[in-house]
Amino acid sequence: MTPARWYRALAGAASATLALLLLVAAPAALAQSNRIKAVDVSTVGEQTVFTVELERPLAQKPIDFTTQNPARLAIDFADTGIAKGRAQYDYGGKLVKAANVLQIGNRTRVILELTRNATYRTDQRGNVFVVALDNVAPAVKNAAPTFAPAATTPAAAAARPSVRHIDFRRGADGAGRVVVDLSSRDSGINIAQQGKNVVVDFLGTTLPDHLRRRFDVSDFGSPVQNMLASDTNGNARLTIEPRGHWEYSSYQTDTQFVVEVRPVKEDPTKLISGPGYRGERLSLNFQNIDIRSLLQVFADFTNLNIITSESVQGNITLRLKDVPWDQALQIVMDAKGLASRRNGNVLWVAPKAELQTKEKLELESQQQINDLEPIRSQVFQLNYQRAEDVRRMLLGMGAGGGAAAPAGVAGAAGGAGASARMLSKRGSLTADARTNQLFVSDIASKLEEVQSFIGKIDIPVRQVIIEARIVEATDSFSRNLGVKLGFAGQYNNARVGNTYNNVLPGATSDNGPFLSLPAASINGTNPANVAVSLFNSAATRFLALELSALEADGKGKIISSPRVVTANNIKALIEQGTELPYQAATSSGATSVQFRKANLKLEVTPQITPEGNVLLDVDVNKDSVGIQTTSGFAIDTKHVQTQVLVENGGTVVIGGIYTQTESNDTDKVPLLGDIPVLGYLFKNNAKVRNRTELLVFLTPRILNENVSLR
Repeated sequence: MTPARWYRALAGAASATLALLLLVAAPAALAQSNRIKAVDVSTVGEQTVFTVELERPLAQKPIDFTTQNPARLAIDFADTGIAKGRAQYDYGGKLVKAANVLQIGNRTRVILELTRNATYRTDQRGNVFVVALDNVAPAVKNAAPTFAPAATTPAAAAARPSVRHIDFRRGADGAGRVVVDLSSRDSGINIAQQGKNVVVDFLGTTLPDHLRRRFDVSDFGSPVQNMLASDTNGNARLTIEPRGHWEYSSYQTDTQFVVEVRPVKEDPTKLISGPGYRGERLSLNFQNIDIRSLLQVFADFTNLNIITSESVQGNITLRLKDVPWDQALQIVMDAKGLASRRNGNVLWVAPKAELQTKEKLELESQQQINDLEPIRSQVFQLNYQRAEDVRRMLLGMGAGGGAAAPAGVAGAAGGAGASARMLSKRGSLTADARTNQLFVSDIASKLEEVQSFIGKIDIPVRQVIIEARIVEATDSFSRNLGVKLGFAGQYNNARVGNTYNNVLPGATSDNGPFLSLPAASINGTNPANVAVSLFNSAATRFLALELSALEADGKGKIISSPRVVTANNIKALIEQGTELPYQAATSSGATSVQFRKANLKLEVTPQITPEGNVLLDVDVNKDSVGIQTTSGFAIDTKHVQTQVLVENGGTVVIGGIYTQTESNDTDKVPLLGDIPVLGYLFKNNAKVRNRTELLVFLTPRILNENVSLR
């Protein structure tokens, strides 16, 4: 196995990686309470038995975990050392290839390199720790690895393990780490890639109801977008849904199971394009082979035409097994300080410095040719762009100077040097505003670049019609009830009250009722009145009762519909209204007349997306003249500003305001107004209920070239 694959595989298991990296710089371990004396491998029936002999029995059970790719089993012995500090054993067995014993601080880790994933069991027999691995391979090729066997005993079946928690974390380099906490380390686990997903089955393991759901983890910025935890025939299943180019690894430590999904990043310096190395796999084992002969081996294997520089010399020793050929060739070139340039099926290999020098000479030679090449002139007729705007862009001046940027072109407005100059240092150009032409003088290659540039920007711009509908709906209701009550008496042809004006000397007269609570008018309309007079048979006593009532019910709707046509990515403005004058103080202390707008305004910038939708930056105002104040008229404002994505021809509500006002006012005579039924004769009542609603609709439509606004 190559060093590159070794480190990439260990990256999938964070704890194992950190331990191995820290091993290099670890100081001499302190004295340990126990030591590993020897390790051994033997085959017993259908099992491979790996034994670890210690000086004395273990005080605590070791922690073990596995990795899937590459297949490894790691065992951590706490408070345990080894005399050598590190030991390596090569077995070359059908299941166990090798073993590495590493001392890390006050603990020792034993790593078994396996040919494939296998089920295993551990046991402690005195001062010997035993690991029994099953030699029987899975019945199906590429079957999912099993991390631990499912519980089979009756006692274990009665107390089935369960998933206690599911967590997601972001690892290094944008990797997504799925952490599953189990109640028992004996849960059987199968993991496999099914289509575009990674499926983990926890055999014989229950899943609590609160964990049976979909987890959205797209905000973590890893390849994993979603996770689905479900129950399948009594087994807990976790489906991991990554996106893009990725690879995964998994391992288990005690009761914690971890799946790490890492993004596969493309290396721009490798020999082929696309994510990862995709060449056919090969194995190489050479001792002190000439580098030129090794390159010939690659040429024969890949059917590439490899040209080797004369300065490529030296020998190399390598042992690569089952490695993509493009990765193997890159490793060889990195080891010898070489680089390559590929053109079709021809690969040129030379030292990096030689290639850089050659490319530099080619660039300098090309620059000298450009300085000596004759200048040519060409006239470009512009149809949709203004010549002055294009001239400024070609000179690297953006669209400054007060000119509007060409439609659909983003130009920096900051004067000369705002963007890159497209012409050579010998080139020049002139813009004719009358004929809208450009006169360009430069070398032939630059003229071709200018022609290509103009061909891309001098095109008709798509147009969009935007229609806004501002709907103001009102629903008002008012009801007023009132009463007038009067009393009059007649003595000796003289009436006391409000009926007669000729009274006897010494008599008093009142021309108004003693109780007046009439209904008020609504919107300038007086209420209706009903009067009743009661008197005795001698007509000497009068009781006058006058009832007044008025009810108003109104519904209204105001629809404002501004619309405007504009080009793609060009701001448009349409408004209509009134400018109100007001007095404003100046710096000299005098006053001047200024104006404020109370208008209907639509300001919008459309952007047509590749899918045919329209992205709108919209600002809508619906202002009106309000009440008169001592400082002038107030302005009632309705305003919405937002950005929204709408399909072509679709309508969206971008804003709305709903208000409701309710009031119930009563004026009454104390005590008398509270009498049931009769109390209505001693009070008046005013009830008001108003509702207003404002909605703003927006509809964009992309215009075809042959359609005009009517």
